[in-house]
Amino acid sequence: MVTAAPGEELSPALALVNTRRLTAGGPVDDLVSPGEATSWLRQHDLAATVPGEDELSRLTDLRTAVRELLAALANGRAPDTAAVDKVNRAARADAAAPQLTWRDGPSREWHSTRQGTIDAAVAALARDAINVVSGDLAPLVRPCEAHGCIRYFLREHARRRWCSTTCGDRVRAARHQRLVVEQRETSL
Repeated sequence: MVTAAPGEELSPALALVNTRRLTAGGPVDDLVSPGEATSWLRQHDLAATVPGEDELSRLTDLRTAVRELLAALANGRAPDTAAVDKVNRAARADAAAPQLTWRDGPSREWHSTRQGTIDAAVAALARDAINVVSGDLAPLVRPCEAHGCIRYFLREHARRRWCSTTCGDRVRAARHQRLVVEQRETSL
């Protein structure tokens, strides 16, 4: 089980980007098949079915575009215009409108007219990506600083530099190993 990066619980688009990652065993992709993609969508309250490779491709293409938006945001540069266009097109894939809900007070939620479709899921993910990069969470988006990690997270603590304790432990272990080697070399 992969530990969620900080902020994934706030943003399904951030969680989408992190479905592709590097591990000690090599690259991992949680969206490698339509069945796995369907399972991932359902785990993130996007009750859609990914019936085939075309729909899977829409989802993985969106992941690539959102990754480009987050990378541009984290690096203080403009994103590739094709990525912006892809996210905007995906956000329009579904006929949805904001709806007022009132649980513990007023809040706005997007409700789809095609709930449970891949169009609704892709549009919801794209709208979330737009909200992340243009809203209050934007200044918190960071890439993990661990060597070989390609995940993103929301940096809610000023000292946080890694997406997980696993990455932090790896960095600290490597730093310790370098110090041990340097001490051996200087004592010879």
